[in-house]
Amino acid sequence: MIDLTVDDRGVATLALARPDKHNALSQALIDALREAANQIAGNRDIRVVVLAGQGPSFCAGGDLNWMRDQMAGDAAMKRAAARSIAGMLGALNTLPQPLIGKIHGNAFGGGVGMACVCDVAIAPDHVKFGLTETKLGLIPATIGPYVLARMGEANARRVFMSGRIFGAQEAVDLGILAKTVSADALDAAIEAEVTPYLACAPGAVAAAKAFARSLGPVIDQETVDRSIDALIAQWNSEEAAEGIAAFFEKRAAAWNPTL
Repeated sequence: MIDLTVDDRGVATLALARPDKHNALSQALIDALREAANQIAGNRDIRVVVLAGQGPSFCAGGDLNWMRDQMAGDAAMKRAAARSIAGMLGALNTLPQPLIGKIHGNAFGGGVGMACVCDVAIAPDHVKFGLTETKLGLIPATIGPYVLARMGEANARRVFMSGRIFGAQEAVDLGILAKTVSADALDAAIEAEVTPYLACAPGAVAAAKAFARSLGPVIDQETVDRSIDALIAQWNSEEAAEGIAAFFEKRAAAWNPTL
């Protein structure tokens, strides 16, 4: 589900490795990402982390088969699943090492959320983004605190509710990406972000990152719990049931007369 490698400089590459499913977030992938993040956080030999993906997409968002299973489960199952997503995002967000997002392909839903927990994210100029949850009767819930922290409320409200697909340059304008490059320049751009950290004291880098986070929007346990409650509430809604059913039945949802 993931591919974690560390080079002799202490640069780790954490790659989503579910390419046949466009790296959609299943329970196994969510758990593997959280476990890897915790492992990396405790390894003082790792200086920088590159978050990447294999295959044509960076991350297509939540795996809808997995999501359908959670929606059919009892209250305890729903809460455990929602907490696992929130825990994975929190583990990535609080890594003491710099986290560089190599967003090589399209990122939707949770993929946008993972780009937003990175300290720097870069993508080729052809990549598409979207917070597409509302098309399915869902909302960007557990990723919401990180999306709002990265974009700010005004920018987030441009794309948070519409499900609109937007390009890499708009993702820069919104604050998701630091910059875009041509596809063949992506590796060099990522290396240019990684290299300066290797001349810095790793403890100071970790302390500076933690201090920066403490000065920014507060994402504490209360905020995370609110995001979990919001996700569960939407999973329990009639709109979510209709949206997921429409997806699997390959038809337009009841609220969409245009398709």
